[in-house]
Amino acid sequence: MSNRLADETSAYLRQHRDNPVDWYPWSPEPWERARREQRPVLVSIGYASCHWCHVMEHESFADLETAALMNQELVSIKVDREERPDVDQIYMESVVRLTGSGGWPLNVFCTPDGRPFFGGTYFPPDRAHGRPSWRELVTRIARVFREDPERVEANASQILEALTARPGPESGATAGAQDLHQLCVALLRSADREHGGFGDAPKFPTPTNLDALLLAQELGVAPAGTLDQVLLTLRRMARGGIFDQLGGGFHRYSTDARWAVPHFEKMLYDQGQLLRCYAETYRQTRDPGLEWPVAETIAWLERESLGDDGGPFASLDADSEGREGSFYVWSPDEIVAVLGEQRGREFCLAYGVTPGGNFEGTGKSVLAHGLAGDRPRFASARAELLEARGRRVRPATDRKRITAWTGYAIGGLATAGAVFERRDWIGLAERSADFVLEKLAAPGSGLLRIYDGSAGRVPGFLDDHAGMLAGLLDLYRASGKEHYAQAAIRIAEAILERFYTTETGELFFAPADSQDLPLRPRSDPDGATPASSGLALLGLVRLASLTGRSDFASVAAAGLAREGPEATRQPVRFPTLLRAAALHETSPSLCLILGDPESEPAQALAQRARARLGPDAAVVATGRDTAPGWLDPAWLEAREPLEGRPTAWLCRGQSCSLPATDPGRLFELPTA
Repeated sequence: MSNRLADETSAYLRQHRDNPVDWYPWSPEPWERARREQRPVLVSIGYASCHWCHVMEHESFADLETAALMNQELVSIKVDREERPDVDQIYMESVVRLTGSGGWPLNVFCTPDGRPFFGGTYFPPDRAHGRPSWRELVTRIARVFREDPERVEANASQILEALTARPGPESGATAGAQDLHQLCVALLRSADREHGGFGDAPKFPTPTNLDALLLAQELGVAPAGTLDQVLLTLRRMARGGIFDQLGGGFHRYSTDARWAVPHFEKMLYDQGQLLRCYAETYRQTRDPGLEWPVAETIAWLERESLGDDGGPFASLDADSEGREGSFYVWSPDEIVAVLGEQRGREFCLAYGVTPGGNFEGTGKSVLAHGLAGDRPRFASARAELLEARGRRVRPATDRKRITAWTGYAIGGLATAGAVFERRDWIGLAERSADFVLEKLAAPGSGLLRIYDGSAGRVPGFLDDHAGMLAGLLDLYRASGKEHYAQAAIRIAEAILERFYTTETGELFFAPADSQDLPLRPRSDPDGATPASSGLALLGLVRLASLTGRSDFASVAAAGLAREGPEATRQPVRFPTLLRAAALHETSPSLCLILGDPESEPAQALAQRARARLGPDAAVVATGRDTAPGWLDPAWLEAREPLEGRPTAWLCRGQSCSLPATDPGRLFELPTA
């Protein structure tokens, strides 16, 4: 038996195509049926690499008795949250407001006009731990919908009112660098001084927090100990089980406080953001222990997660052979079988592989090298084990491409390439950017969200545009290729046209012409990925400084004025917006190099600037008579190359250094 999901291209929806549940994809048809038959609608949301989504699918949605009940009482819709984050955002916020927490799978019961009236996450097949069974819940929901419509209507109206409520603009000072300082103070209160990171288990990498701490350090507004905590976090993560010690790349989060036992999904968005964090921390500290995690993560991306067309895949599943993590964990006997007795025992000692194991009573261990020991000594052993692991049943790869996540990967690759002076890494970023600009350009303007292997589809959301704006600005900085700056400008124009509302100064998550939603969602706070409005405003601040365009500057100012007061009250929820506010106040840095940009002296100056400046800075190498039309002409005023040689100035706002022709002196000259 196949249901309506059989023809869908989403890997997550296709995982449910053989369920006996009469699933619909997100479309007008199920809502029309619900109105006609007066049934409640189940909107069930997840994603392809979600472990607990697989569990609930196996326990409930594949069960004939449960499916028969659902088909009798509900109209059921399956949604891939990675394809439709706008739908996920609306219903996730409703569940968080109802229960205080969220997650996936997300299961929300709605009226036939799309308004949520009850919801939750995972429900077991049998009553357990105070939770009703899924069958009990479906039965109860159907009965209340039939017998107590006033209660359903009251719940739906109350939830919708809460979702749409929005306080008016607040007066007062706009957020700035001092608020970034306060964010650092708040984060450091929850810092784990022994293992790194913030808070207790489960522990997430939270690169948006790390980015904010690093910018505060660069701007000189970070409290004492800020950079030490970032460095501790990145070192411990790279040595822990959250990092794939054989293949490279980061798993989604750690189930414990020590980064030892991860949840084994590998998400593209983590790789891209963490590459940027590691590269920037290396720039600030020159700690040699930060280079190999970058190199191994990029090697994994290139080897296993980049399509032939340059577009990176969305994720790698946590499960294989029906069990989470089985692809990654090892017993001592398995290690010895590959490496031999002596080498195997030495490797087990170095990587924490013990007879009892540390993974869910299996007798197997997650590899974690710890802080002691000579990691390069085991390079050949890791290569042999990686080859042996390759003969195991691999977790499934979700091969769709997501524009926002690709933007994060472009930014991470470009920043790492600039800091470590690796042209090949910048080349990977260029391939991914070229893929998006060729395959995911929307008709008219803007971007599409999903490439499914044959075509782009689903109109892009604010996170897609903001992620690519950031990635392209990083790539222009790293490569100096003007067409990436021009593409960033086009995307910024699409943000203003499609997502910005002049009346209120707000950036919405969904475009203005969205028609299949119960409401138009706004940007959510930072989480595993940056808040889309904060990232968009950060990109507009960077681009306004580079181009001098008043429309970019005014929208950035209006958005910060609108969103800033809430960010100052709850800084830990809005680190990306506070980065934008701090840069708006202090102005991004820029290195201007006048002279033939292709000449060896100009390239040497540019390479020096790219390796030494912060990741939000710009590097522009141009001739006076060949300057791009989009560059703010104020950058060229009253500047001439010294003695006809390529000459560089370092600027922040209106303050610039004295001119330099020697790359070695570029960061030593005082401000004019």
